[in-house]
Amino acid sequence: MTSKARDAKTYFAEVPADRRGAIKKLRALCRKTLTGYTECVEGGFCYKRDGVIEVGFVSQKQSINVYVNQKGVVDEFREALVLPRSGVSMGKSCIRFSSPDKIDFAVLERLLRKNMASKAAHC
Repeated sequence: MTSKARDAKTYFAEVPADRRGAIKKLRALCRKTLTGYTECVEGGFCYKRDGVIEVGFVSQKQSINVYVNQKGVVDEFREALVLPRSGVSMGKSCIRFSSPDKIDFAVLERLLRKNMASKAAHC
């Protein structure tokens, strides 16, 4: 979904009802885990550290996508996110969940914590 929303309330109103709970849960997880980051809404939810977007997520037509701009962190969790379940695919910095029930929030929390601890170069 391409969104022009600039605030959370407007973005949530645009998300299909069957995904809204997962998007709200992703936001809560990011807000809890990514301490010291700044949240913004720029087509989706983004989390900046030192003015650089490091994490984001959006609801697309076919999937819910989570972006983590530290490839090494994404690679570390690739097997835990993809192998145990179908309906999850990954690119270099994108994790695509075909439906909300495919999201493993526990693994994502560990990934976000690792991202927070890492100062590695972005991909």
